Amino acid sequence: MAHTYPKLHNAMWPGLVGKEPDTDHPPISLDRMLELTANAEVDGQKFEGVDLFLFHPHTDPDASDEDLKAMADKIAGLGLKVGSLVAPIWPGTVGDSAMGDAEARGKFLSAVEKACRIAKVLNDHGVREYGVIRIDSASGPSDWAKDPVGNTATIAQTFRDAAKIAADHGERLAAEGEICWGGMHSWRDMLNLLEAVGMPETVGFQADLAHTYLYLLGYNAPEHALLQSGYSEEEFNAAYKTMTDALRPWTIDFHVAQNDGSVHGTGSHDKTGRHCQADDPNGKLDITAASGHWLQGAADRGIKHICWDGCMFPNDVLETPQTWNTILKAMIEVRNAHGWS
Repeated sequence: MAHTYPKLHNAMWPGLVGKEPDTDHPPISLDRMLELTANAEVDGQKFEGVDLFLFHPHTDPDASDEDLKAMADKIAGLGLKVGSLVAPIWPGTVGDSAMGDAEARGKFLSAVEKACRIAKVLNDHGVREYGVIRIDSASGPSDWAKDPVGNTATIAQTFRDAAKIAADHGERLAAEGEICWGGMHSWRDMLNLLEAVGMPETVGFQADLAHTYLYLLGYNAPEHALLQSGYSEEEFNAAYKTMTDALRPWTIDFHVAQNDGSVHGTGSHDKTGRHCQADDPNGKLDITAASGHWLQGAADRGIKHICWDGCMFPNDVLETPQTWNTILKAMIEVRNAHGWS
């Protein structure tokens, strides 16, 4: 019998992240991203939901309840659910650095508050029944490195304050592990931060296959590298087990992705683990096998969906329907191998 969980979602923010108006990679509207998602199909299976970035031009973080309900109606009308929500915690959106001064941290918390309000509207509507709110430190590794101990302590306190807001709304926060976020830029620093927060019931980890692969190589934190260039399959397997055994107990949100071992950035986004197409011949990961490490015990941690992340794909790739069928096929294979009912 085919598994019914985890539900298969597509991320909407690849239409926004790294995109800039009046360039060769302008933003792609939420309506168009929804259309591309809804049109994908593999052997009768379609995407079952989307994850949203709560900022312009996709979603106004201060949108009225009526406007949010209209968006929810549109998404539900396409046969899709809403899962995880990305809070607009970065400078230039609503928020600011989680290790900044009181004003900056206040902006960070305001972004979480706004995300929780939107989550409630979507929950009450019925289009959202599961998922988390995603955050990160909204700070760079070089700034963090000026005072690693002090900055980690400040980020942890900001996350604890944010967790209280989330818990009051019945939400959980997932900290996105990515090499471009200070204090979260290596697997070891990420683990240290989660332990410093110390609220596993409310603050967990969001694992992305592309980003966590770069954790292994020690980009931005060579002292925490688990692999060296030219590694063997046996060395990879041992390193991957070390990393996932450490972070899996914290993992409450999961991105399926591919990576070719390089870093990439476009627009205003710092360089981070490159997201590749699911069938990229240079991809370093066996997507199905790698996903299995993160999805062990996923249902017990409250995970009900997985999401594809194609962040910073070129627009022509995003606009190609076959891209989404190939991605959907990879996600079906992950669920067939590691899902549950």
